[in-house]
Amino acid sequence: MEYRRFENTIIARIDKGEEILDKVKEIALKENIKLASVQALGAISQFTVGVFKTDEKKYLANEFEGAFEIVSLTGTINTMDGEFYAHLHMSAGDEKGQVFGGHLNRARVSATCEMVITVIPGNVDRKYSEEIGLNLFQF
Repeated sequence: MEYRRFENTIIARIDKGEEILDKVKEIALKENIKLASVQALGAISQFTVGVFKTDEKKYLANEFEGAFEIVSLTGTINTMDGEFYAHLHMSAGDEKGQVFGGHLNRARVSATCEMVITVIPGNVDRKYSEEIGLNLFQF
């Protein structure tokens, strides 16, 4: 991975074999990011995404392996109890144009991933909601 910061914008290249969430965390910790938006595209060979079942308050995970293009990767970096927290969603398409997606649990880059992180001055923490079953923004 390589990246460069331009004021409040970080442009990153995540390389073949690297795991996207690991690199997002590495950048966030190195750059002391407390609040940011994330967007990316690229190619991946393995990924796991989840769908939250609100009635059961749990995620169901779906794993994929093969040749996929990231159609959309978007989300936030912020904190929970003052520590790094990322909430990313991803959609990826296969060779037939079928798209699969959800809450991103992991994704392994097969060629490259081009990411833009927009740092937002400020801090928004998260807190677990018993009612919803998720870690929600705490203002």
